[in-house]
Amino acid sequence: MASETNRIDGEGLRAWLLAETPRSRAQSRLGQAYVRWLHFLRNPLAMVGLVIVLALVVVAALAPWLADQSPYAQDLARRLQAPSPAHWFGTDELGRDIYSRLVHGASITLMIVGLVVIIVGPVGLMVGTVAGYLGGWFDTVLMRVTDVFLAFPRLILALAFVAALGPGIENAIIAIAITAWPPYARIARAETLTIRNSDFISAIRLQGAGPLRIILGHVIPLCMSSLIIRITLDMAGIILTAAGLGFLGLGAQPPMPEWGAMISSGRKFLLDQWWVATIPGIAIFVVSLGFNLLGDGLRDVLDPKGK
Repeated sequence: MASETNRIDGEGLRAWLLAETPRSRAQSRLGQAYVRWLHFLRNPLAMVGLVIVLALVVVAALAPWLADQSPYAQDLARRLQAPSPAHWFGTDELGRDIYSRLVHGASITLMIVGLVVIIVGPVGLMVGTVAGYLGGWFDTVLMRVTDVFLAFPRLILALAFVAALGPGIENAIIAIAITAWPPYARIARAETLTIRNSDFISAIRLQGAGPLRIILGHVIPLCMSSLIIRITLDMAGIILTAAGLGFLGLGAQPPMPEWGAMISSGRKFLLDQWWVATIPGIAIFVVSLGFNLLGDGLRDVLDPKGK
């Protein structure tokens, strides 16, 4: 009886979400979100990407409980041991458990991605929307600055900033953020150019709304879908850039269990003790693939031009 009642309630909720004539704004928004979720579920590769990303978040959150050994504890007597029941992924050149370092390194990777996105998302969105809406010399100056940053490969420019700021994970995050915002500004500007002459923007302007109110209240929300898609697709690039800086010794510093630094320290043993560098490389590959698959799925769901 209880299961049948739950089924009926579930069907009633589904019918409420899929109603053709919503009775409130909240019902309309929830219905749109539900339709997008159903569309997302029909994409198996996107679901694989979502599972990988959620697994990364879970591993980062539960790292102290998932790894029973310290990622920093050294034991030279067990250095470079092959994968075994005692050490699932083997040990490195200092006898540290690679599995524990890999698990704790997930939180570092997630922190780098999260902080970079928090910085570059608002910056790129604001620069692009201001340039696109105001036009004139605002557009010229902001877009020429953007072009200067886009003229250099991201990793090379990040290396230059880290060399100026000094090695360290904080400086690496700042350097990646400085080099990552221009594509978001370009996307936001392109979206704004298609929006600013719309009839509803003209109506809002006639009601006395100023440029700042229009940009913050109407233009930016309409640019969010494209920005979310771009950010999700760009997370793999952020991870690879951070790993590249760590590999070169300019990112996270020893003994932090950052995946790029782990590959760098294990490359000397790649032929005989392959697991030291290969397993962190596989982790970077899987996580980057997960973000790319998730980004492709979100693009199919959120991109209005694809509908």
